[in-house]
Amino acid sequence: MGVNGSYSLSELAERFQLSLHGDGARLIDGVGTLAGAAPSQLSFLSNSKYTGQLTATRAGVVLLREENLADCPTAALIAKDPYIAYARIATLFERLPAAPPGIHPSAVIAPGARISSSASIGPCCVIEDGAVIEDGAVLGPHCVIGTDCTVGAQSRLVARVTLVTRVTLGKRVLVHPGAVIGSDGFGLAFDPSAFDHGGWIKLPQLGGVRIGDDCEIGANTTIDRGALDDTVLEEDVRLDNQIQIAHNVYVGAHTAMAGCAAVAGSARIGRYCMIGGNAGVLGHLELADRVTITAKSLVTHSIREPGEYSSGVPLQDNRQWRKNAARFKHLDEYARRLSALEKDKTHE
Repeated sequence: MGVNGSYSLSELAERFQLSLHGDGARLIDGVGTLAGAAPSQLSFLSNSKYTGQLTATRAGVVLLREENLADCPTAALIAKDPYIAYARIATLFERLPAAPPGIHPSAVIAPGARISSSASIGPCCVIEDGAVIEDGAVLGPHCVIGTDCTVGAQSRLVARVTLVTRVTLGKRVLVHPGAVIGSDGFGLAFDPSAFDHGGWIKLPQLGGVRIGDDCEIGANTTIDRGALDDTVLEEDVRLDNQIQIAHNVYVGAHTAMAGCAAVAGSARIGRYCMIGGNAGVLGHLELADRVTITAKSLVTHSIREPGEYSSGVPLQDNRQWRKNAARFKHLDEYARRLSALEKDKTHE
């Protein structure tokens, strides 16, 4: 490592097993875009849409593929996948403030809570009886850790995170502000004899939530605890902001979901799946491993085979969409007429 948190190109090439073209002694102290990077920063080219920006970049070094090397006006690091290489190198320049071990004086800790001496408990946190905070865990300000919850070693709750009850976080879990994990699932039964004309009876939610190692939970995402069994996220599941995971959902390892996706109760999502933004999965369905659901799609039946699946109407000019929308109302009529014509044709 060079002076003041900088790295030489030779160091980066050796550390990340990349091929270097250029001056290995040049120092890099940060990262930036092709259009905005300074001469002391690293940039990358992974999307062909930005190839035009490469020839004018001022970056000190660019991560790129071999075929783009001839157009690079500066030093280059050759990678099979520049985006993955960038993700690994960029972590060197992420300077998070250190969280000192100990408990802030304003935190409220129940007598029955167990907190590692190496954990960091921030201002105004509340930790209830039966909660366990393991080695090196960090709780930012205003976090609430409910009864019988466990925060695994080296996990980090950024701020205002609530673990309601019976929640277990594995090791190195990252939870962003406003997330609520372990709240009541939406369990209701309609009783015609309740109240004057019938009403809802709330079902007790007696399960918990189990989240595996190395997961990430986005801001204001909610994960409900199970009605009987636990809601489960296996290891390395990545959830974006404002996602709803209902009670008793099971999400396989290495699955990622984009913002505002929603998974209804008791659905089972396989491993290595990708769920696009604002997509929905109905309850009690199963998705096989390595299924991709594109943005705004609604999954209404189980998917048994890996692959990419979509639903919905693509964006169109409004006038064209209105015409097509009017025709949608007659699809059944058109289908019946077509079927009749085909039958007539076969009888000719």
